[in-house]
Amino acid sequence: MNWLNSEAFTVLDQRIMWSDMIGNTIGLIALALGWRRSIWTWHAQFLSGVVLIAAYASAQLSGGVGKQLLVIGVALWGWRQWHRGRQQAQDGSIAVRFASWKERGLLLAGAVLGTLAVGGVFTLYPSLSWSPWADAYIFVGTLVAMVAQARGLVEFWFAWLLVDLVGVPLAFSSGLAFSGLVYVIYFALVLWGMRDWWLRTRTPALEGAPA
Repeated sequence: MNWLNSEAFTVLDQRIMWSDMIGNTIGLIALALGWRRSIWTWHAQFLSGVVLIAAYASAQLSGGVGKQLLVIGVALWGWRQWHRGRQQAQDGSIAVRFASWKERGLLLAGAVLGTLAVGGVFTLYPSLSWSPWADAYIFVGTLVAMVAQARGLVEFWFAWLLVDLVGVPLAFSSGLAFSGLVYVIYFALVLWGMRDWWLRTRTPALEGAPA
């Protein structure tokens, strides 16, 4: 598996690693599958996390490795939630909705407290991250987005938008150029996905069986 940490090609003096390219491409596919409300989104997120562990390890970002381990765990939980939701739905589809104000408050509180806690750990142990607070923000934001997605909440797309705002510059500054490019594409997919899920909350008749 050493080839995963080898250079695939170079763009604008940035070395693109196989692990970075493959892992983020799968992550992009996972987001597109999430847009379509396909349960396969969780399989793709699981596989993306496995591959990206190699990418972050090669960049000596222990915090990134830890994030991917948590991503793998949440992906398994999300798959279980959607699998259960499909069984309960009459047409086998994944229902989507806006979060209640209580749910929004819990997500926001979890994001803030989680970022403070993880950022504090990264600051105390500099070897875990090159950019403690930015990495903590992405770390926790990704988990919040996945939890919201698992519950079928439209707000998961807003969480991804906020992650993108920091994820793009951090990826480029960490030498993971392909990750930065993928985050840019994420931004466009998030906008389309957000619109689609929002429309489905207003017109349930649009709901169809997932892929």
